Amino acid sequence: MDRDNRLKRLRFRAWHRGTKEADLLIGGYFNAHHEAWGDAEIEWFETLLGEEDVEIMAWAIGTQTPPERYGGPMMKKLQTLDYIRHLR
Repeated sequence: MDRDNRLKRLRFRAWHRGTKEADLLIGGYFNAHHEAWGDAEIEWFETLLGEEDVEIMAWAIGTQTPPERYGGPMMKKLQTLDYIRHLR
């Protein structure tokens, strides 16, 4: 699948999580960062989307420590994004 189609698919999955809160958090993260992603970042995000929303949200707001496989700059951005700014 080419990059544009992968990103379209990821955009849909990021914004259709099942709860509005998860949509805003995960979709907002996608909107804020996807343009700068290379293949490694796209693969990281694809893998992340396989996790439960409550887990992703807990990692993002700091109530749980993310698994080591999600550590690094992508998770740090998820944890520090100003979601309100990106939803306007």
